[in-house]
Amino acid sequence: MTEKTTKVPSTDELVDILLPDDKSGKSVTPATPKTKTIKIEEDISMQSEKIMNLPINKLAEFENHPFRVQQDEDFQKLVDSIKENGILIPAVARPKGDGYELIAGHRRKFACQILGIETMPVLVRELTNEQAVISMVDSNVQRENILPSEKAFAYKMKLDALNRQGKRSDLTSTPAVSKFRTNEKVGSDSGDSREQVRRYVRLTELIPQLLRLVDEGKIGFRPAVELSYLPKEQQTLLLSAMEAEESTPSLAQALRLKTLCGEGTLNEDSIIDVIREQKANQKEQLKIPYDRVREIIKTDMPPKALEDYIIKAVADYYKRQKARESRESAR
Repeated sequence: MTEKTTKVPSTDELVDILLPDDKSGKSVTPATPKTKTIKIEEDISMQSEKIMNLPINKLAEFENHPFRVQQDEDFQKLVDSIKENGILIPAVARPKGDGYELIAGHRRKFACQILGIETMPVLVRELTNEQAVISMVDSNVQRENILPSEKAFAYKMKLDALNRQGKRSDLTSTPAVSKFRTNEKVGSDSGDSREQVRRYVRLTELIPQLLRLVDEGKIGFRPAVELSYLPKEQQTLLLSAMEAEESTPSLAQALRLKTLCGEGTLNEDSIIDVIREQKANQKEQLKIPYDRVREIIKTDMPPKALEDYIIKAVADYYKRQKARESRESAR
């Protein structure tokens, strides 16, 4: 099959590789390009960039791609859009071996496979491994409905790539370091704080079974971050305890497990003891309208004083009731 090529004067104005597919499933038509000087970054020439109509079987998946193609409603809109209008914004790839490595456009490629479309427009760009990782992450991480595990591994890949470019990174703690941190840059690029980036990267330390429960919403994000500090063997024990007790740890329980681990006392028995602890949100609450209470006591009280007053009154009433029952049974 013939590969058609078209020289573009300015790829920056032709397509923004950091722009993901629109939520509606339709891509945004690029503005008419204007000739201008192309900036050269890290001594890699961009003069050879071109759009090519490539067979999709020549587009290899990005190595260790952290994002999955979810066949949800948004993806179906993309399929319908491509079926009606074709691909309006080219995918992005770089030459690799006898073919190309796809950097942005995995959802578009999969949509083409479903529709039986054999070729798709691709912006071919020469990139280093680090530049390819950064572009891949930035082109996907702003999408909606990204799973915690996807963002976690994407952030880690980008941090590692920036670190290989010679910039300082600090992934698991926050001591005083140089002002420029790669996790701060990753956060500013994606809209998350430096600390939130650090938390997401911690999730990559979870065993796959626990991480899957985070994606499914069965373990909260913050408890999962604390559980990531447990060694893999203890995470496996925790998973068994969770399955046996049909319960998942709260943040308070996760912190307690982490503390026990630091003290060297975390084992199968102590894990089960913690999992069996009643969570605060599982305790039954009795609510009484304040107006009803005020009608009886005829005065205003601070909430804590009122609670103590009611408990004392109930206890006194219970004693008198038991005394009455005792007298009646003695007759």
